[in-house]
Amino acid sequence: MPFIEENDLLDLHKDVEKAQIINERLLDQIKYKSKDLKRIKIQRNVLLGVTALFLVGTLAITSFTAGLSSSNKLDTQNNLLVSIDSLDAIKTRIDNLKQQNEELSLVNEFYLAKKFLEKEMIYSVQVKSFVDNNVTLASEALTNTLFVKTNPFYAYSLGTFETLDEARKFRQQLVDMGFEDAFVASYKDGQRVKIEDPY
Repeated sequence: MPFIEENDLLDLHKDVEKAQIINERLLDQIKYKSKDLKRIKIQRNVLLGVTALFLVGTLAITSFTAGLSSSNKLDTQNNLLVSIDSLDAIKTRIDNLKQQNEELSLVNEFYLAKKFLEKEMIYSVQVKSFVDNNVTLASEALTNTLFVKTNPFYAYSLGTFETLDEARKFRQQLVDMGFEDAFVASYKDGQRVKIEDPY
């Protein structure tokens, strides 16, 4: 079994922890965008209701004033021009709301995909097993390690990954460093489920 320097092991753990921090931040951003999506949907619905009332009111006033001032064509033309300008502004606002709705739909789809990817199953790369409970390899600085009892042995694994592909890539890095016996195992509720195919 090859020897790995503690600094190299710490660097590997730091890389894994950085990736987890990035994933957590992304999840927080998704949650924030989801709240924003709900708020904007409510605002959009209120705005659409107010816009509809405004359009009905504008049309009613335009019709009423057009009937009263049919003798004065200049006033009718001015009212019609004002109504057309108002309708153009409302149409522009509706187009902007549609675009925002499409963008928020993409965020919502991404959030749902992220929820789908969250699993109870995790993957880790086992690098060593012991007959005795030898925890001297575990350092306080190494937070991303597993030390699990797999009868009759104690298994020492590095990294916790959501997907099998991530764990396989990490395993390949360890193999390239000289840990040819390293393998990927899946864990659920702190217990090893099975040894995964390395490819």
